[in-house]
Amino acid sequence: MAVDVHGSGTAPEPDPATRSGVDQEFLALERELAVFLRRARANSGEMAREVHPELEPAAYGLLVRLEDGGAQRATDLAGYFGVGKATMSRQLRALEELGLVSREPDPADGRAWLIRITDEGRSRFLRVRGARRERYVRKLAGWDRAEIAELARLLHQLNATAES
Repeated sequence: MAVDVHGSGTAPEPDPATRSGVDQEFLALERELAVFLRRARANSGEMAREVHPELEPAAYGLLVRLEDGGAQRATDLAGYFGVGKATMSRQLRALEELGLVSREPDPADGRAWLIRITDEGRSRFLRVRGARRERYVRKLAGWDRAEIAELARLLHQLNATAES
């Protein structure tokens, strides 16, 4: 029986998060993801500034996507990142002004434009990405390669689930 600790005459319901071990696992996941995401955001800001001092942290992810996936339409980028067209246009305009991306007509549809990372953008990005990879190698030096592969697999699975 629950005790009335608030003096309201009715006992509060038990916290649903304490009802089962499964819920505790999800709370632990939420806590660890929150820490991971906070650090990732800070890291993206540092990396963006390494690519270019005026680059916004959110725009670093655009360079990752363009380098990995090649030229793409702004609408496809907006959909991938889950942001509006206006936000994407603003970020792409800033990248273009910094000389890191360029626009070219889409050969499949003359009314649309493809966004492509420039040679300068690629050079700056790959330098920073290489330095980041080296930091991962150092930080995870004590991990077994199978653990790293498993972490990558699980993160991929989580990202794929989030997309659907």
